[in-house]
Amino acid sequence: MEESRHGTVKSLMNQSSHRQFIKASDASAWVMCFRRIWFDKHQPMAESEPDAFTQFLFQAGLAHETAILEKIAQQYPVCRAKSVDHTVDLMRQGVPVIYQARLVDAEVGLIGYPDFLIRDDNGIYQAADAKLSLSENKKTTQIQLGIYRRLLKNDLPAMVYLGDGRVAQLSGDDIDVLVDRFIHSMQTILADSQPPIVRYSYSRCEVCPYVNRCLPEFIRKEDPSLLYGVDGNMADQLAQINISTIPQLAHSNVESIPDVPHLKSEKKKNRIILQARSYLTGKLFQLDKIDLPEGTWIHFDIEDDPMTGSRNRHVYLWGFLIPSYAKSCFDYVWSDDESADYVGWISFLQKIELYRNHYAPIVIAHYSNHEKSTIQKYAERYSMFNNSTVSWLLGEESPLFDLQRPILNSLVLPLQRYGLKDICKHPGLVNFQWENDESGSQWSVVQFKRFQSEKRLSAKGSIKEAILNYNRDDVIATRRLELWLRELSLNSPK
Repeated sequence: MEESRHGTVKSLMNQSSHRQFIKASDASAWVMCFRRIWFDKHQPMAESEPDAFTQFLFQAGLAHETAILEKIAQQYPVCRAKSVDHTVDLMRQGVPVIYQARLVDAEVGLIGYPDFLIRDDNGIYQAADAKLSLSENKKTTQIQLGIYRRLLKNDLPAMVYLGDGRVAQLSGDDIDVLVDRFIHSMQTILADSQPPIVRYSYSRCEVCPYVNRCLPEFIRKEDPSLLYGVDGNMADQLAQINISTIPQLAHSNVESIPDVPHLKSEKKKNRIILQARSYLTGKLFQLDKIDLPEGTWIHFDIEDDPMTGSRNRHVYLWGFLIPSYAKSCFDYVWSDDESADYVGWISFLQKIELYRNHYAPIVIAHYSNHEKSTIQKYAERYSMFNNSTVSWLLGEESPLFDLQRPILNSLVLPLQRYGLKDICKHPGLVNFQWENDESGSQWSVVQFKRFQSEKRLSAKGSIKEAILNYNRDDVIATRRLELWLRELSLNSPK
């Protein structure tokens, strides 16, 4: 947990005439955005209280690290390092395992805090980190572990104890090249007195602590990357053909935009032009006829926990809205913990069969591919692809219908993101508001963890009710979205 050891960094900087060190943990911000790491180094914000989900992830990471520590301590003596000098001293002593080691290369300006240094039979130390991630191929992990190897100045691969119990080893030319690129880029960022020029990205910018510094600039420049469907690479390509602003794009036509990578089809060019016009005017554009399947619609949404002991996502709530679609028509399958995962899955399938027999033919409407992909994963988990209900759900005549499809195929909306809440909350579109404005998928996971840890039955019941109410609003929202699409379809020109 490198972030908790800033005191040593400050001490080293003071000893080096306030020289900025490159930390292995800088990789997280660097991978997200070069401007974010520039702000971190040149104009950092005062530390603020992290949100509940971030706190939860931090605590889960700390628990994982502690579990690895306890496991290692059962095999080897472990000493906790207190400083850089203490780490060096422990290495000279040949301590089998050093916990929370502190490594520095003052000449290069590198500093890193591997969770563990483990001594091999030849007396050489191997760096290791505990990561909640299920993959050793994340750039941040590869850079951090690569920095540790560089600081240790040996050829041993670094190890990572992953969240699914695997222990992976990292080394190789690809990682060395990535580390070189990171160090060179960081040196440039540290030397630059101005923040680098970047493009807007909803997913990265909205979770960045510096968003309020950058967003006004993007808006003032009318940067095309503000538009849904236009990423930074596409915005750069458009700039090369003298389309540098949203108004310029809005006044373009398909014929005036030459083929560039990721923008070659007439349909895609037309869509981004209309997206620019929608951004400027607030208008909705209909590209094509809206096709909705026939049948009795049942609206479907799940809540799942990615932080289980097995690291398999556990669906703790399979939620439905059935006819006549009032609040009282909310139906669900709930399971308290992962031990009831199979029972919850079977209960979900039984519920589907009940609806199938009672309402046939049915349409099971959801928003985005998450629900269908989760059913596929459950079928794989329990080897049930041959189950008749599963085969029907996943087959060619599947009743599952993704409501996002007709939106992406037929509509251009005045939005930066086409999520369910973005569309449904917009007053000029569906205009449906959730009862709990703070609720969301991350909120739901945090509440479910609170539910699991709560001992008081009354408090436990209140938490469960809040989660159920959120899921009920989700399926009511998909119902309202369905009705809105039907109204659009009726009122659109023939």
